[in-house]
Amino acid sequence: MEKFIYISFLLILKLSLAFGQSDWKLSTEKEEIRVYTSIVPDSKIKAVRVECDLKATASQLVALLMDVKTSPDWEYHTKSCVLLKQVSSTELYYYSEISLPWPAENRDFVAHLIITQNPDTKVVTVEGPAVPGFVPVKKGIVRVVNSSGKWIITPAGADQLKVEYTIHVDPGGSVPAWLVNMFATEGPLKFFKSLKIQLRKPAYQNVVIASIEN
Repeated sequence: MEKFIYISFLLILKLSLAFGQSDWKLSTEKEEIRVYTSIVPDSKIKAVRVECDLKATASQLVALLMDVKTSPDWEYHTKSCVLLKQVSSTELYYYSEISLPWPAENRDFVAHLIITQNPDTKVVTVEGPAVPGFVPVKKGIVRVVNSSGKWIITPAGADQLKVEYTIHVDPGGSVPAWLVNMFATEGPLKFFKSLKIQLRKPAYQNVVIASIEN
C-alpha cells in the first residue's frame, strides 16, 4: 500500500496546473528539500508544496522535464512515457502509465507540458495540465483527470536555482484520502532526490535552450 501512495505522488509531480494555497505547514525537511502541506477546501486530499535548491541552470532543469522518454529510467514505477506531440522546445504532449502493485490498477494520464519564462525576472514557470483525447481510456487502467500544481523555477546565482512546486491531485480509485495524506511528504522527497541525481548526468550538463535565458 505504501508503494501505491508513493506512485500517487509521482502522478502529482507529472501533472501541473496553476494553483495556490496560503496556510502551509512544514511537514518535513531532508537534504535541503522542504515539504509543506495544506488543507484544500472541498477536498479530502491535502495540497503539497515542495521547496528545493538545485545546482543547475534553468535550461538544464527544463531539458530534464521535457525529456519525458527517460522517465521510466529514474521515476519509480513509471511503466511507460511516450511523447505524443512535440510542439516546440518548451511545449509538448505526452502519455504516461504508472505501474502499481497488485491488486491496485495502474494509473495513466495525458499531459500538455508548457514552459514559459518572464523576460524581466527570468523566472521559469512549468505547467502541464492533464488533457482529454490523444489516447483512449484503457480497460483496467484508471485515468487521472483531476490534478493541479505549478513549478516555479527562480535563478539564484551562477548555476543555482530555487524551485517551488505546488501540487494537488486526486489519484482516483478507492484508496482512502487519509492514507494518501499520511504519505504526502514521502513521495515528493523521493522524487526530488532522484531528480537531483538525474540532473548530474552528462546529457544535461551543457544544455542550451534558445528560448530560456539562464
